[in-house]
Amino acid sequence: MTTEIDVTALSVFTFFFVLVTVLGFVASRWRKPKDLDNIDEWGLGGRSFGTWITWFLVGGDFYTAYTIIAVPALVYVVGAYGFFALPYTIIVYPFVFAVMPLLWKRARDAGYVTAGDIVHGQFGSRALELAVAATGVIATMPYIALQLIGMTAALKALGLHGEIPLSIAFIILALYTYSAGLRAPALIAFVKDIMIYIVVIVAVLLIPSKLGGYDNVFASAKAAFDAKGTGSLLLGGNQYVAYATLALGSALAAFMYPHTLTGIFASNSANTIRKNAVLLPAYTLLLGLLALLGYMGHVAGLKLDSPNDVVPALFQMLFPSWFAGFAFAAIAIGALVPAAVMSIGAANLFTRNFWKAYVNPNVTTEGEAKVAKLSSLVVKVGALLVILLLPTQFALDLQLLGGIWILQTLPALIFGLYSNWFRAPALLAGWVVGFVGGTYLVWDAGWKPLHAVSLGGEPFTVYTGLLALAANIAITCLINLALRASKPLAA
Repeated sequence: MTTEIDVTALSVFTFFFVLVTVLGFVASRWRKPKDLDNIDEWGLGGRSFGTWITWFLVGGDFYTAYTIIAVPALVYVVGAYGFFALPYTIIVYPFVFAVMPLLWKRARDAGYVTAGDIVHGQFGSRALELAVAATGVIATMPYIALQLIGMTAALKALGLHGEIPLSIAFIILALYTYSAGLRAPALIAFVKDIMIYIVVIVAVLLIPSKLGGYDNVFASAKAAFDAKGTGSLLLGGNQYVAYATLALGSALAAFMYPHTLTGIFASNSANTIRKNAVLLPAYTLLLGLLALLGYMGHVAGLKLDSPNDVVPALFQMLFPSWFAGFAFAAIAIGALVPAAVMSIGAANLFTRNFWKAYVNPNVTTEGEAKVAKLSSLVVKVGALLVILLLPTQFALDLQLLGGIWILQTLPALIFGLYSNWFRAPALLAGWVVGFVGGTYLVWDAGWKPLHAVSLGGEPFTVYTGLLALAANIAITCLINLALRASKPLAA
């Protein structure tokens, strides 16, 4: 991949980056509330976003810059197995349709801002609240760092190397997020998603025609996999369980993250959430088309330093400079939207479930907003330092664990919506077992998210997050039974 500066591509990139920067600052006046010094307004957009704003916002922070880079890269390396993201993003929406309106209603009725608020309101346990909130923050930090990896790939393709371009982009992000709160990524998401749709549709229509058609794309990918002895166009028999459990576990974890829940809580009604559960699968179609770029990388004969360079290299090789600059801008902006929402979600958790709970219980609404704004800056700086000072693999390993960790908050957050049977000590014990056990299994497997299981026959591979969740739920139920047996009148 050529990494010399292309003036035309860089000019187009700069134009669109400046455009979204202006939009980020204008957002503080968009649907302007009486007062932004309120965590409901700054951190949740006043809970006023309708169907289309929610669709762009949730889509923007769910389908991220790292997704645009990583999914084709994974397909490029392993083939069919990399398509697990498709069933995962299909399974998740029935879950959203059934569960998230109930969660939204509880948050709206009680003025809750975070998952930690809901857990404390349901169970009255500060320890369980802190466990859920801390998990959300530490799972989000590496996720933000991965957005920087996606942005770095785009900047590298433009010939911009080193720490300064990335740092400047993130400083700009930090400033307009501080100023406008959730309204900034919500407004930018309109531009980002339209740009991404244009880029992907043009790519899947034109790239195959430049490479001899889809028959040649698939044949070349198969030949490349056969030559290196790994990867395939179809799943192997030993991959079925791993593929299915990875998709299911990822789907259950997806809307436990602070950034996706922030989009849900910012909606103006339960019906808005249901409509989005119906409309958001349009992004899954986009993701499927995007994944095919991984196969196209083989027929193009790319010379790559890293699989993450597949998408930028394809655009650089096969499109004119102006369109390549447009595509790289879409990828970079695709990092800004989720990074902003993630930092806001993490800041809300810190403010409500640590600062207000332990440091200053009498904090004013203005004080809450100020703490949240400052916290969002700290989160962004922390993520930037991870990328600048630590190996990229460190962020990847942490994000891998983040998905397993955040999945362990599901019982505490969701079970209480349907039953008063569960008690906080049991849920906390289950969380500890799932969190610690899941971390150990990933470490024991050499930092891979899959673990071999044998039930007496041939071993099969299962997503570690689901194993940890199963242990979490089992321990929760056993301890809950013991607690209810010892104190039946306290139920």
